[in-house]
Amino acid sequence: MLRQRALSAAVLVPPLVVALLLGGPWIVAVVVVAAGLAAREVFALLTGAGHPSLAWLGVVLTVAVVLDAAVVPPIDASGTLLVAIGAILAAIGAFTRPDPREGLATWFSTVFGALYASLLAFVLRLGHEAPPVVPGSPLAGLGPDRGWILLLVLTVWAYDTGAYFLGKRYGRQRFLSHISPSKTYAGLIGGIVAATAASAVVLWGLGQPAQTGLIVGPLVGLAAQAGDLAESMLKRAAGAKDSGTLIPGHGGILDRVDSFLFAAPVLTLYVVAAFR
Repeated sequence: MLRQRALSAAVLVPPLVVALLLGGPWIVAVVVVAAGLAAREVFALLTGAGHPSLAWLGVVLTVAVVLDAAVVPPIDASGTLLVAIGAILAAIGAFTRPDPREGLATWFSTVFGALYASLLAFVLRLGHEAPPVVPGSPLAGLGPDRGWILLLVLTVWAYDTGAYFLGKRYGRQRFLSHISPSKTYAGLIGGIVAATAASAVVLWGLGQPAQTGLIVGPLVGLAAQAGDLAESMLKRAAGAKDSGTLIPGHGGILDRVDSFLFAAPVLTLYVVAAFR
């Protein structure tokens, strides 16, 4: 299992590190590609779970929402407008289904799948909303966009790592086993502790009080866990072990970004609430 995780990281880490080093359009490119591929996997899982959809339209809507998040300065209510247009187009496409019940399911599934996958857009929105990095701090050279996205990435990875190792060593009591049989309370605690420590270090590097990690770590860690469970629920409904086969040893792109789908909006909300 650890070897498989290492192999997955070897596939994903290099482009992410390069994007964070270069910033700007490179981060946008990585997020857009990841969101588009994840959307394809979402619609395949929805089909496997018995929910018909207009997958091609859903993928286009996902990519459009993510690209919209890359616009600086943002256009007021543009994301809401895109979702509205997407919902309208999905309804029109669903009209072609001979059974109105299938048409209704198609409409709902298309809109849901696109909205779910496009939550990755909050990685870009986080960069826009982040406060300036304090001059002279260790990570001042990254700027707010790259610095706070780095905080998100390292905190989520720390949660996953802490949950894996502590859960493997001490995990006995399980929770929500009807969704994911591998989740344990020990893993949950280990993940939160690791996420808190990682967020405290990066926040200090950004010039923020390290003790703020006591808030950010658990918030992002629990959101990451919820994102993982949400994808597990979708896979279980579809009878699938992995979301795809793109990444050797660890399934598809959705299997690797599921935590970020929930963690990115939560961290963005924290930033907006704390710094505005």
